[in-house]
Amino acid sequence: MVDVISNNYLEEQKRLHKLYNYGIASISHAPNIKKILEETNIKNLSDYGAGKKNLQKELIKLGCKKFNYYPYDPVFPEYGKPVASELVCCIDVMEHIEEIYLNNVLDELKRITLNICYFSIASQPAKKELSDGTNAHLIQNPPRWWLPKLCERFQIQFMNCTKSGFIVICRAL
Repeated sequence: MVDVISNNYLEEQKRLHKLYNYGIASISHAPNIKKILEETNIKNLSDYGAGKKNLQKELIKLGCKKFNYYPYDPVFPEYGKPVASELVCCIDVMEHIEEIYLNNVLDELKRITLNICYFSIASQPAKKELSDGTNAHLIQNPPRWWLPKLCERFQIQFMNCTKSGFIVICRAL
C-alpha cells in the first residue's frame, strides 16, 4: 500500500479527532447518501476518511439498515485497509490531504470505487487549526483546480457548489 499520510500529520489528525466536533460533516450528507443507496440499490459502502463513523450512525438513524459499511481512516487502524465498494464516500477529507500524497489518495479512491464515488470538498479555510497554527484545510482550492484531477480518474456525473465548497458525484471509469 502506498503512503497517504505522513507520521507527523497522522499525529495531528489523532489530536483533532479527540475533539467532539471534528469529523461531523458526514452527518449533513447522510440524506444524500441514503438517496443514492435507495435509488441504485447499492448494498456496499466504503467510507474513506470515516473518522468516528458518523456517516454510518446517521444512515442508520435515517432508516438505512441493509448495507455493508466499510470504514477506512488512518487515524483508526482498527478499521483496516480501504475496501472496494459500489459506493465510496469521501466527505470532508480531500481538503485535509497533504498535497504530496494527493495523487496517491486519488488513485486509491479510483481503485476502490466500483461504481459511484461521492465527494464533498471544502474550498475555504476550516475553523480549526493544526498545533503549529496552520489551517486544518491544507488544500483550499476551487472546483476548477480539483475537477481535472477527478476527471483523470472518474466520470463526473453531478457537481453542485455549496456554501463552503462543492459536492461531486462520480462514476468509475
